Amino acid sequence: MNRQTDMNDGGLQWHEQVGRLEQVENDDPERKRDNMSAFEIHKATKHRAKLRLGMSGPAGSGKTYSALLIASGLGGRIGMIDTEHGSGDLYADLLPEGYDVLSLTPPFTPARYIEAIHALEASGVSTIIVDSLSHAWTGEGGSLDRHGRIADKIGNSWQAWRQVTPEHNALVEALLQSPCHIIATMRAKTEYVQEKDERTGKQVVRKIGLAPVMRDGIEYEFTTFIELDMQHMAFVGKDRTRLFDGMIFKPDVDTGRELLAWLDSGEEIEVQRNAMPEERKVELTSAGAGRHAG
Repeated sequence: MNRQTDMNDGGLQWHEQVGRLEQVENDDPERKRDNMSAFEIHKATKHRAKLRLGMSGPAGSGKTYSALLIASGLGGRIGMIDTEHGSGDLYADLLPEGYDVLSLTPPFTPARYIEAIHALEASGVSTIIVDSLSHAWTGEGGSLDRHGRIADKIGNSWQAWRQVTPEHNALVEALLQSPCHIIATMRAKTEYVQEKDERTGKQVVRKIGLAPVMRDGIEYEFTTFIELDMQHMAFVGKDRTRLFDGMIFKPDVDTGRELLAWLDSGEEIEVQRNAMPEERKVELTSAGAGRHAG
């Protein structure tokens, strides 16, 4: 059988070879046991958890206001990372218990966000509001800014992403692994799609709604993701709690209480937090500082 025939056999020879290898493994009890021992199988069990809530909306939709009310319903001390030029202090009289503010200024590198998150964790707060997470993506020193500068320097956009993506992923991990409840607000942008008009056959642009100003897919990192409109009403696009399926509502303190009840309704589990190695912290911080100096 020549090479061309091998390439056009629909993969039959490849499947035959794989089948033989699988048969050898299945006939070897010791190898089969080793393969099975590499995986852990357990009964699905709901555990107590910390909130991971994402919120997006246009300017004036009430993201900060809603985040504070929900955080109040969760109970405990509240800490806010404010990147919105002091807007975090505007609601100082909203909550009887008050809240703490950490002002974050440029450069908005993922490393500085991570440091701010860890600073609030160390201060003993129960809930961290990141207002806004969008600056880590589009702000001065954010991932897009850093990517552009690296790409201009080396002349290769793909290689630039290889440096920027791990930094972004480290920020996402800091949010997910925090021992605190996390509420992250994001600005929203109008999202469009290009499609073919069936009547004319021409390509047309159609508005399909709003999308968070962040890396695509960020909403999937959260337990619940809320979209706010200009009437301060919330639509839940993603909700693992299933508390708000199909609902349109105005977030308030009771929203936080409902979420807390769901989060606490499970077995206690000891959470092991993977701390970022010190050398990685230095690397990320140095990268951001070097970019800002340039």
